[in-house]
Parts: sequence; C-alpha cells; structure tokens
Amino acid sequence: MVKRGFKVWCAAVIAMTVLGMTAVTVSATGGDPLTVVNNLSDFMFGLIRAVGLILLGFGIVQVGLSLKSHDPSQRANGFLTVAGGIIITFAKEILNLVTG
Repeated sequence: MVKRGFKVWCAAVIAMTVLGMTAVTVSATGGDPLTVVNNLSDFMFGLIRAVGLILLGFGIVQVGLSLKSHDPSQRANGFLTVAGGIIITFAKEILNLVTG
C-alpha cells in the first residue's frame, strides 16, 4: 500500500514538473522597448524589496531573541541584519539618490 502511494506521489511530482517546464509563447503587442525595460526594472526592484523586508523582519526577531537570552554576539548579528535589510529594502531610492 505504501509503495503504491509513493508511486502515485512520484507520478504526480513528475507531471507537475513537466507542466511547469512547458514553454508558453507570449507575443508582444508592439510597444515601446523602453517601457518594457522599465517594467522589468520595477519588477526586479520589487523582488529586491521583498527580500529586504524578509531580512529586516528576520533581523528584528534575531535582536529580540538576543535581548531575551542576553547574547551580545547574536545581538550584533541582529543589528547588522536589520541594517542590511533596511539598505536592501530602500535600494532603489538609494540608487536614485546617488545617480541623481
């Protein structure tokens, strides 16, 4: 019974993998190439912002846990993670500020 269930599960995983790997043809409707690049840039910076927010949240949790356990090295790592999360979250604004 377990072997049969495992075989069904493997078949389902393989089927989902094949469905996920199939290429979908997308046609462009003739737009401005600069608009496409700007949309891609906005999408990438959105992903970067999401990673930054995740790091920021993880750093805050790490600082909180270090305050509870009185661990100075974990506290330092937590503050560094918070600082890195803030920098990554606001990377687009920092880049715009630097480039003018």
